Amino acid sequence: MIRNFGNKLGLAWWAKIETGKPSGTYWFGPFITKRSLKENISSFIEDLTQEGSENINYSLVRCKKEEPLTI
Repeated sequence: MIRNFGNKLGLAWWAKIETGKPSGTYWFGPFITKRSLKENISSFIEDLTQEGSENINYSLVRCKKEEPLTI
């Protein structure tokens, strides 16, 4: 609930993850702190890798994000 409120205010932390093969953009979040995002992002990256994604890059962003979370 606090995460959703923080997201509505644009204070939440998100990871913007881009893959080269297949080409796509994924959003992982929201998180209250940058630290908690950093602690949890590896599992998401691992899932993408196991699904066959390659050339994975990400950036940590503090913003308000709504659907769609995958492009």
